[in-house]
Amino acid sequence: MGADRGPAGRTDAVVIVGAGTAGQQTAASLRAHGHAGRVVLVGEETASPVPYERPPLSKAFLAGDLPEEELWPRPPAYYARHSVELVRGAVTALDRAGRAVRLADGRTYAYDHLVLATGSAPRVLPVPGAELPGVHTLRTLAHARALRADLARADRVVVAGAGYLGLECAAAFRSAGRRVTVVEALDRPLSRVAGARTAAHVARLHRERGTELLCGRRVAAFHGRAGRVAAVELGDGRVLDADLVLVAAGAAPRTGLAREAGLAAGDGVAVDARLLTADPAVSAVGDCAAFPDPRTGAPVRLESVPNALGQAEFAAARIATGAEAAYGALPWFWSGQFDSTVQIAGLGGGHDTEVVLGEEASGAFSVLLFEGAELRAAESVNRPGDHMAARRLLSAPGLRPTPEEASAPGFTLRDYARARASA
Repeated sequence: MGADRGPAGRTDAVVIVGAGTAGQQTAASLRAHGHAGRVVLVGEETASPVPYERPPLSKAFLAGDLPEEELWPRPPAYYARHSVELVRGAVTALDRAGRAVRLADGRTYAYDHLVLATGSAPRVLPVPGAELPGVHTLRTLAHARALRADLARADRVVVAGAGYLGLECAAAFRSAGRRVTVVEALDRPLSRVAGARTAAHVARLHRERGTELLCGRRVAAFHGRAGRVAAVELGDGRVLDADLVLVAAGAAPRTGLAREAGLAAGDGVAVDARLLTADPAVSAVGDCAAFPDPRTGAPVRLESVPNALGQAEFAAARIATGAEAAYGALPWFWSGQFDSTVQIAGLGGGHDTEVVLGEEASGAFSVLLFEGAELRAAESVNRPGDHMAARRLLSAPGLRPTPEEASAPGFTLRDYARARASA
């Protein structure tokens, strides 16, 4: 079958591989920036008639509070109205020389520019019993449906992993009245994504709601009975009864297509500051992309909705308009657990000084993370005003407070941001 370039005269075709948040936004932003050529959005999932949002899967959807239609950021009519071709199927090969992608069923789609938005895949635990029915991961709508169906007949739930996904699901399970144990291999929850003070608050929150939180413990095996999981064995020999298990042990970037096509990929597909690979006809965005940290130049890969949206918008604008700017959007993250919201602006790795605003005991506070005199990140718990002010300040390096200024009596991020803006 020959490559299908679409209507005659339209040769500026953009093919997007991956219909998650980054892929959807790339397609929408191409049209918003005036791209008149062909846009093909290829997604391998068939559980939903249109691309959907993943964040609610671990929150409102898992709790049964959200109809599936409300997962759709754009209705079916949007794609026809904006001439975005939705293609269902798995891409199995990239032909960079011929500028085409090949699907498992033999269809091919030619491109003038290719955007890899392949996302990430849940990591599985390499332990006995990992394939038992009742042991789940959560990434897709199909995963969420299966997990929710199993939850309906489960009483004892074990979550392996205390990152954002694991803790959000643990909160949903506990709110649904299940007995929940969270097992974390490292010495505290959120160890890779938040500071110790924020993590301590989250740990208290879960324990106060009745969740058993076991840190510094590893899963050694899953044991079955009558054809499905019945227990989780830990490395110290303890055995936890379990009707259902969620493995939330992180995610790995989906880089196979890029590697097989000869593109550089380590922890993510390597791109430059314009989000271009070494092939100028191929971009990568979202969870699968490793891009230069604007501050250090070191490759960084971020798994977050804001990053996926920001990179998609940036890449689409470059493709549509030819802009040559460097990507430098401020990273930010959020998580909702029980009635508490954690919001993080910036990347605080390597910080050496902390300043706390508010009272940790009240459950509403912010932690400012400094490296020397430079503010690197702000972690806000139930203080959305602080978070928004921190994003404004961190986006303008010359406006950031020093540790001494932040420690002064009466200091607030919002007042400081307003004063700087009017100066």
